[in-house]
Amino acid sequence: MAGPIIWDEKTKATGKKITVDPITRLEGHGKIEIFLDDSGNVQNAYWQVPEVRGFERFCVGRKVTELNQITARLCGVCPGAHHLAATKAIDGCYNAKPTPTAFKLRDLFYNAHFVHSHIAHFYALAAPDFVLGPASPAANRNVLGVVGAVGLELGGAVLRARSKAQRIQAIIGGKATHPLMGVPGGVSTTITKEQQNEIKSYAQDLVDFAKTSMQVFNDVVLGNKEYVDIIANKDLYYQESYYMGLVGKDNALEFHDGPVRVVDQKGAEFDRYDAFDYLDHISEAVEPWSYEKFPYLKKVGYKGLYSGPDNGLYRATPLSRLNVCDKISTPIAQEELERYRGFFKDLGVPCENGKPIVNFTLATHWARIIEMIYAAERCLENANDPDITNSDIKQTDLVPGGRGVGCVEAPRGTLTHDYTCDENGIVTACNLVVGTTNNNGPINVDVCRVAKALIKNYDVSPGLLNMVEMAFRAYDPCNSCATHSLPGQMPLTAVIRNSDGSIYDTVSRD
Repeated sequence: MAGPIIWDEKTKATGKKITVDPITRLEGHGKIEIFLDDSGNVQNAYWQVPEVRGFERFCVGRKVTELNQITARLCGVCPGAHHLAATKAIDGCYNAKPTPTAFKLRDLFYNAHFVHSHIAHFYALAAPDFVLGPASPAANRNVLGVVGAVGLELGGAVLRARSKAQRIQAIIGGKATHPLMGVPGGVSTTITKEQQNEIKSYAQDLVDFAKTSMQVFNDVVLGNKEYVDIIANKDLYYQESYYMGLVGKDNALEFHDGPVRVVDQKGAEFDRYDAFDYLDHISEAVEPWSYEKFPYLKKVGYKGLYSGPDNGLYRATPLSRLNVCDKISTPIAQEELERYRGFFKDLGVPCENGKPIVNFTLATHWARIIEMIYAAERCLENANDPDITNSDIKQTDLVPGGRGVGCVEAPRGTLTHDYTCDENGIVTACNLVVGTTNNNGPINVDVCRVAKALIKNYDVSPGLLNMVEMAFRAYDPCNSCATHSLPGQMPLTAVIRNSDGSIYDTVSRD
């Protein structure tokens, strides 16, 4: 006989299946299906993406120079990432590289985008679980609840910092949310000395705010033993996967440009490749119950939904980037990276050449704050560069035709745009591997692991279900731009009615 199942208004329980739909605090739509055995314990659990967008298909036939505008509208959370990855792919289709000034302006724009995105996730999406507690009432677990808990002063500082990051993007990109700057081999407009000084002021404020955010994390999360025990619990949010991320000189943390590096579960370099060759290194599996693909490392292969050295699932997240990089090129972020690594060394995490490989999924939130500091420092470095006001901002005499691959680190993972166009600049092929898509398999692994650990003997509560949701929330998933798979046929039921509303016929395809 089934025991008690308690759920809130968004959760439905039928027999041995618990459905959390919709899941909350993410971009796009998703649900979690939890299947129980006869004892009321979790048999399996799935992170399911039941929507499809299909941007890859309707990019074909458009002018390639339009794609950095079209793909930037995949969602309102990461338009800057899609715009820059698309612009780099367009560069390739024209066999062009940005001028030095254009590269620096793109870099400044993009690091401001990172700060803006990381602020949004940490304070609006992740913080309710830590500031208010995983089991706090659902009505309180939102940004208003966080502001109520931390005070209006910090809430106002969050809004001001996001506004300043947006203003930097608007100055360089033409628009804050859907930028217009990218052109083949450059950017569309220069910035003035006055604008440079304005950006300097904003960038310094962002550095200060990022440092404040680290202090908030120290006080609220690291200062709470209960939270630290949750983060460092190997039975909950823990997964030994491969890790992926871009790197710069000497394997330094990099968001904008560089080779892709992959390390294994112990931190040893497993693979390294130029973005143009990504198809030789990764592939995408599909499952019939999700519209989101399941990328994997070709050298290992896809064996299903589990992580380990014999299965090619990898993660591409802030946590991954700190596992992949050897250092950070900016001083404050590097200092925080050393403190972060020292913390996990002290917990006994094994090290590769003195660097611990952190497999604790919730540590992604800590990594995100370190990245916020780095991006703010990079903004300030670029803003102080005298060359950013130069007029040499674009290449000329460009001829389209061929293939271009643009790769950046989106805030939520490695992002690849792959375009082929003809001599008229018309797109003949398009492929996107989106940040969240990289993590689709690992998200399923984490959701299932946490559900199995927490739900026992039919004992389910809203707090426990929220802790299951915390497994995916650490990844900052964006399903709006991640859903491209078309397994089989799209389920469809068409109802044909007479003029009086009565049903004439029903046609189903499922």
